[in-house]
Amino acid sequence: MIRSSLPKKWGLRRFETVTEISRTPEEVFPFFAAPENLERITPPELKFEILTPLPIKMGQGTLIDYRLRLEGVPMRWRTEISEWNEPRSFTDRQLRGPYHTWIHRHIFEPTEYGTLMRDQVDYRLPFWPLGEWALPFVRRKVARIFAHRREVILEILK
Repeated sequence: MIRSSLPKKWGLRRFETVTEISRTPEEVFPFFAAPENLERITPPELKFEILTPLPIKMGQGTLIDYRLRLEGVPMRWRTEISEWNEPRSFTDRQLRGPYHTWIHRHIFEPTEYGTLMRDQVDYRLPFWPLGEWALPFVRRKVARIFAHRREVILEILK
């Protein structure tokens, strides 16, 4: 399930997707706690690459640098793990990158069948309100990226 909310104050938007995984949060969380798995679940056309030397010890305050291409344009992205609640959730927020704001919450809720994994992203485009012209394109791109992630995650964690 994918949801994208209506505009919020000052251009902040929310994108949310939910995936059911037939494993416990204790089994699922370590996959997402390993940054090198981001390369596995990111669409190949983004040419995603982690620049921070591996292995990366994950926890609150961890900084990770990436390089990727959006529509062929190379860019760098730096995130900080701002919240770490193993094995139930963690949050990464963009410190430098293509968005004005990008806060990605990874939530792992136990169910009787495994885990309900919720990706919740609050984002704001740069140069608000002028950057709003790109919103339809960005919404489609974010939805495609997370649809790809979902497909790959379900294949890996089946």
